[in-house]
Amino acid sequence: MSIPGFAAWLDSPLGRRVIAWEQERLDLAVADVFGFNAVQIGMPQCDFLRANRIPLRLHAGCDRQADVRCDPAALPFASQSIDLAILPHTLEFHPDPHQVLREIERILIPEGQVIVLGFNPLSLWGLHKRTLRRREGFPWNGDYLSVLRLKDWLKLLGFEIDRGAFGCYTPPCRQEKWLHRLQFMEAAGDRWWGFAGGVYMLRAIKRVRGMRLIGPKWKKSRLPARALRPIAEKGRLE
Repeated sequence: MSIPGFAAWLDSPLGRRVIAWEQERLDLAVADVFGFNAVQIGMPQCDFLRANRIPLRLHAGCDRQADVRCDPAALPFASQSIDLAILPHTLEFHPDPHQVLREIERILIPEGQVIVLGFNPLSLWGLHKRTLRRREGFPWNGDYLSVLRLKDWLKLLGFEIDRGAFGCYTPPCRQEKWLHRLQFMEAAGDRWWGFAGGVYMLRAIKRVRGMRLIGPKWKKSRLPARALRPIAEKGRLE
């Protein structure tokens, strides 16, 4: 079961603009993440793991195109088995987003990373959503999460916020010509109102309290000074 209206939105000028921004940011974010297992939960039509070099990369979710069909709130992966997880607009279109994050915390290894993509309610996109009489179809039928709220949830689960980015400052116009005319707002938004982008990316690292890395013991233990005394000297003392 896919998100209603997502396929049509993906082929629209606005959808292509958003996906292009998200793909560019994620290509940079996942390129330096290493490990053995990575999973993208939701939106299998987009390969947000393409720039990553982890050997096993899976798409999970309710969509038929997913490699592993499952509910994001009950992931069929062992605890502490995933190095990288990507949630592309998964939280805002799930009835229990907090449970989804709890599952992410469970399956990630210590120091594992999660990257969340979301629509920003504190933006022109959020304002447009609030003015709609009928919020049908993607992306207006979701429950947008603010970055501050998402950060609070992640911190409660033991995550440390690593970095983030905002984009898509232009109004959510349907026509390509208006998106092109308002393109100047992208540069202006990054400079003057960086928190008001229509879309955001947030990256966090799972921290485990009391855990420390144990390296090899290079320093050799010293023998007691008494054991180094020559036998001849020992005889003279006696």
